[in-house]
Amino acid sequence: MTAQNSKLGDTDDKIFVGKGDEQAWLTLALANRHGLVTGATGTGKTVTLQVMAEGFARAGVPVFAADVKGDLSGVSQIGEAKDFILKRATEMGLNFQPDQFSTVFWDVFGEQGHPVRATVTEMGPLLLARMLDLNDVQEGVLNVAFRVADDAGLTLIDMKDLRALLDAIVPDAGKKGADVEESPLADVKKAAQGFGNVTKATVGTIQRQLLVLENQGGTKFFGEPALTLKDFMKTDRDGRGMVNILVADKLLQNPRLYATFLLWMLSELFEELPEAGDLPKPKLVFFFDEAHLLFNDAPKALLDKIEQVVRLIRSKGVGVYFVTQNPVDVPDRVLGQLGNRVQHALRAFTPRDQKAVAAAAQTFRPNPKLDTAKVIMELGKGEALVSFLEGNGTPAMVERVMIRPPSARIGPITPDERKAIMAASPVKGKYDTAVDAESAYEMIQKRIAGTAATAEGSAGGSGGGIFGQIGSIVGTVFGTNVKRGRLSTGQVIARDVTRSVTNQVIGGMAANIGKSLGGQLGGSIGRTLIRGALGGLLRR
Repeated sequence: MTAQNSKLGDTDDKIFVGKGDEQAWLTLALANRHGLVTGATGTGKTVTLQVMAEGFARAGVPVFAADVKGDLSGVSQIGEAKDFILKRATEMGLNFQPDQFSTVFWDVFGEQGHPVRATVTEMGPLLLARMLDLNDVQEGVLNVAFRVADDAGLTLIDMKDLRALLDAIVPDAGKKGADVEESPLADVKKAAQGFGNVTKATVGTIQRQLLVLENQGGTKFFGEPALTLKDFMKTDRDGRGMVNILVADKLLQNPRLYATFLLWMLSELFEELPEAGDLPKPKLVFFFDEAHLLFNDAPKALLDKIEQVVRLIRSKGVGVYFVTQNPVDVPDRVLGQLGNRVQHALRAFTPRDQKAVAAAAQTFRPNPKLDTAKVIMELGKGEALVSFLEGNGTPAMVERVMIRPPSARIGPITPDERKAIMAASPVKGKYDTAVDAESAYEMIQKRIAGTAATAEGSAGGSGGGIFGQIGSIVGTVFGTNVKRGRLSTGQVIARDVTRSVTNQVIGGMAANIGKSLGGQLGGSIGRTLIRGALGGLLRR
């Protein structure tokens, strides 16, 4: 035990969380077995989250946490030795030492933190369908769109790319046979129809849902430069873990966007990080506040994927801690993966509330000295029932404890303090300016414009320079640029050969364009893309 940690109560391999008849220690080597912090509003969940975040950061473990009320931002400022804090510290035998922790603020809207962006291609169809609240048929069409884009090398970076792609896969009304082939996007439409029936009505519904998302601020989330998750996994000059705080007060006004965004981050960690096995301490701890939003109305297929990610991400060295009001907010299949638990008070004024309390009590390993269900309703502010995993990986018997006081400030910071932290941020300037790289929208527009220019050149007779003239002569000879009628066998062969060569040239140009993009997805153009458990892009 170091001298500093001795004063704070932590040891080199454990975090001191609270004290009752027994001390409550969270073992770092078992912290990646995930956890749950529950309790009614105003019972102390945010302070408990801050205490745990401080402990992890002090041990050199980076932390990511969503701050839905602004209170968690105080972790960045030196703590204040107020009377109630000193009293609680003294009762626990602690020597209170004010402290502060290196903090990076993030904000999807870019207002109170660094912008957080992802590309549409990276997000994938499964999570995007969840974000848009699509039904099965609409989600199926969205999957078709992504498959066509992946196969054709159409990089989807922002919302206008997705809109352009959806417009491109809509079948041309009233066109049949040879007329359809005149469309500059005929190959895209044909590919889409090859995966199933894509109707204009379904695509229109998806477009309207995109408009709703745009009106809620989703446009700011999709774009580049996209977030690099390794920026979450840093330590400061003292070897302490950085505390990454997502400013989520405004984001929470759109609960589906909030939940899907955090789930995307979790899936990205799952896909990107290598297997690590059992480590002395986690690589990263992820606090998922208002966790019930993740599971509300989620289809079974998505719940199965969430369970898979939570179960397997442990071996990547990531600990996930869900924060919500009641354990019943979390499905049993996921709840079974959460070994470290803190339960603050619940109120039971109705028979339904009493059932919820009883259900919460049943999630703990019983202690003969405690009537768990009764104690849950008696807990005061700052008190909690705690059960952490012991050395052999089994839950300890539940204990009633008082949560230790945080070392940093309790409560929100001022705008000036936030501004100073942003100015000294290690990622200052990296994400602040959006980049509009060439992507699906521009590529589709070029194809349409190119076809129109070719048609004009043919109509003008001598337009398009020497190459246009040669193309016009060859087209006239072989019949590839004349109005459709019954073609001779020679003309059909010539047309197919011409198209084959043209497609190869265009495909090569698309690959070269993709490789030259400033965006991180550029290198993926021109090859088959692989998607992971939650539909996100796998980088290989």
